Amino acid sequence: MTDLADQSMSVLAADANGLDTAEIKKLQADLVDWDVVNENGMDILEKMFKFDTYLACLDFARSVGRMAEEFDHHPRLVVEWGRVSVAWWTHAVSGLHTNDFIMAARTDRLG
Repeated sequence: MTDLADQSMSVLAADANGLDTAEIKKLQADLVDWDVVNENGMDILEKMFKFDTYLACLDFARSVGRMAEEFDHHPRLVVEWGRVSVAWWTHAVSGLHTNDFIMAARTDRLG
């Protein structure tokens, strides 16, 4: 099996659907410390990364931002002293898509 981070991102069709609970659980098992949380009825994939300095937080956030631009898939980033929260979801499906799990795995490689 290919590592999740090495899988190709999908181009979403106009009628694309989000993942169901079983698909989410299967993909989540391939990630470490990522939580699926529900915000306003929509599932998102979220993880807190910890760092020793604020500048390390900013450097990590910039790295995630560069990666997001490369793949045209953008997370919510919250930068605070000592930690960065990263949240992935797909607006087009109002929830989670396989692309979110791929990007989460790629984010882990940066952290």
